[in-house]
Amino acid sequence: MGDRVDHGTEKLAKFTVTAVATIGEVLKRIDANKSGIVFLVDKASRVIGAITDGDIRRRLLVNSTLEDAIASCVNHHFVSASQGADRESILKLLDDRIHTVPILDADGRLVDVYSRERFRLEEEQEIFSRARAPARISFGGGGTDMTRYFSQNGGAVINATITLYAHATLRRRSDRSVRLYSHDLREVVDAASVGDLAFDGHLDLLKSAVKLIDPPYGFELEVAADFPVGSGLGGSAVVTTAIIGCFNEFRSDHWNRHQIAEMAFQSERLMLNIPGGWQDQYATVFGGFNYMEFTADDNEVMPLRLHRDVLRELEESMVLLHTGQNRSAEFVHDEQARRSVIQSTEDAARRLKEITQEMKKCLLRGRLAGYGELLNDAWDAKRALSPAIASSSFDEIYSFAIRCGAVGGKLLGAGGGGYFVFFVKPFKRMKFLTAMEEHGYHCMRLYFDDCGLQSWRVRVPD
Repeated sequence: MGDRVDHGTEKLAKFTVTAVATIGEVLKRIDANKSGIVFLVDKASRVIGAITDGDIRRRLLVNSTLEDAIASCVNHHFVSASQGADRESILKLLDDRIHTVPILDADGRLVDVYSRERFRLEEEQEIFSRARAPARISFGGGGTDMTRYFSQNGGAVINATITLYAHATLRRRSDRSVRLYSHDLREVVDAASVGDLAFDGHLDLLKSAVKLIDPPYGFELEVAADFPVGSGLGGSAVVTTAIIGCFNEFRSDHWNRHQIAEMAFQSERLMLNIPGGWQDQYATVFGGFNYMEFTADDNEVMPLRLHRDVLRELEESMVLLHTGQNRSAEFVHDEQARRSVIQSTEDAARRLKEITQEMKKCLLRGRLAGYGELLNDAWDAKRALSPAIASSSFDEIYSFAIRCGAVGGKLLGAGGGGYFVFFVKPFKRMKFLTAMEEHGYHCMRLYFDDCGLQSWRVRVPD
């Protein structure tokens, strides 16, 4: 846009004159600012007129001299712009046969001068980063994504992300101090630096992620989620992923999706020693409907290209129901790992993988009734992995849901609490919802997310 005009007092003085100035003095002022114009100011320094070299030349051709006062050359009907006017409006003035535009403050005093060649660029402003990562629903194969199992047997899962998110906002500081804030837990942690953060039961999930990243600057980090803790929607991985996404915005060499998923796994599973599988991290990073395979050598994420009608019908057919209890996934995963050598558990895991394969075929072919029935089979197989997954109260919820019209469903996540997801056929949904809500169960629709982790940068508002 051209060179920047320094709007300091000394520079702007080259653009202003008073009524006592002579024509000769004004010409020298115009020659000094090299813009072909000056502005007449009153005793309060308010701009009250404009004078161009063309105005002066026309006056000199009549009967004026260089010693005459400038007042006779002033144009009081000049074009100006207010301080803070947007760039677009000023450019439009300059494009409408105007060569120079004075920028005036609220009192009418000159604060800058823009021209076609000289237009002050906006100063670099402070920015913050935001990220959101979607929760996931695991439809089949959960438990076979644990390293201890798939290293020997291979694992396979089907999952999809939904429009419930963890949100993170990050603002860099000029010093090395750190502030972490969880909106859901209403907790704040302050530290002199990342190195001073200690695992003490207060926002350890957030601490683990930032200690893994170890940024070379201080920051303020705020996190919130659309779902409760212990929901069975992969929440820990979702929060961790959103945090990593925020920091990724400040890198010139961005981490790719596989790297972010691996970092989220390392932060939660290894640094905090929280047992569990791999699917949560990949699901929230990649987003959409995915079939995943896990082996000792490789983790593969294969998006399922489902027809739009299939996705919309699934949304209309599925219901999320909160059990009223939030669970400890750590205990359930420990129990599953302990039982992984038992033959009955091996058989159940093998059956889960078979069901997952059948689910994939039903989805790709649009056979949704069969898919709903397979959810029931997956629930039976998963319950066999560990007695900690379900309880008599959850069995009662499940049995009641089937009696009220559900074809099948399953408890999400590791088990032990959180959300059920149920598949309900057309014309059964209203009856199902009415019956469940009359018994005090909170039901909600679900909508699928196909974007996965999203992050962006925004200017800090004034």
